[in-house]
Amino acid sequence: MADRPVPGDRPAGRAAVLGRPVGHSLSPLLHRAAYAALGLDGWTYDALDVGADDLPDLLAGLGPEWRGFSVTMPCKQAAVAVADEVEPLPRLLGAANTLVHTGAGWRAENTDVHGVGMALQVGGVERVAHAAIVGAGGTAAAAAVALAELGAETVDVLVREPSRAADVARVLGTLGVEAAVRPLAAGPVEAPVVVSTVPIGAHPDLGGLSWRSGQTLLDVLYAPWPTPLAAAAQAVGATVVSGLEVLFWQATVQVELMTGQPAPIGPMRAALDAR
Repeated sequence: MADRPVPGDRPAGRAAVLGRPVGHSLSPLLHRAAYAALGLDGWTYDALDVGADDLPDLLAGLGPEWRGFSVTMPCKQAAVAVADEVEPLPRLLGAANTLVHTGAGWRAENTDVHGVGMALQVGGVERVAHAAIVGAGGTAAAAAVALAELGAETVDVLVREPSRAADVARVLGTLGVEAAVRPLAAGPVEAPVVVSTVPIGAHPDLGGLSWRSGQTLLDVLYAPWPTPLAAAAQAVGATVVSGLEVLFWQATVQVELMTGQPAPIGPMRAALDAR
């Protein structure tokens, strides 16, 4: 990976999470804990309320002290459009959750895939042949890549409107994974591994889904917790993983990309646990 920042070659760094809204974000907590543990005195990490249309003006003319941005909704697609360099993963997904300042400008990265993959491994998933994704937005596409990396051969995409699953199906097809797009309806979820990417407002629509012991559910949400979906799965003995794991593991890669140093896993985890 080209043009990673080298510690000490520039002034104390600045970074931030971009999105709207961002007041609830735990990214500052994680990144600040990392800077403290790495001895990066003077480094700052803030939360900036920014919409997609604001991104070009924000990035224009920023100085070398700006090392990078964590990017959340609604700016992930815009981050790809404004970047001077786009890595293959965000190019495939059409979305970036990370912008890194390099000598050549801004590079778009995506660490969500790593976050989803590591969260599933925390839940005990080392390999999977058949999985399901609930929802079809940008996070669903990242989950599709993570499941493919874990060996998935078939992924059920459960959505209210099958036409909305085109992008996730495209990503899966590009990776050689069969996408079985199914309408979201009451009944059992057959796949042994399920990733839910739907917002909390849509959880009442998922009440008809049924679960079984032995399944693993990763719900990418973490507040409020447990979500109705997570509570229903946990009640029958399924293994449930919180979206906090996704947040944590994607942030560790962001820290490395922005600072050039290995992420301090222990101090970052301690900060998250103590929040």
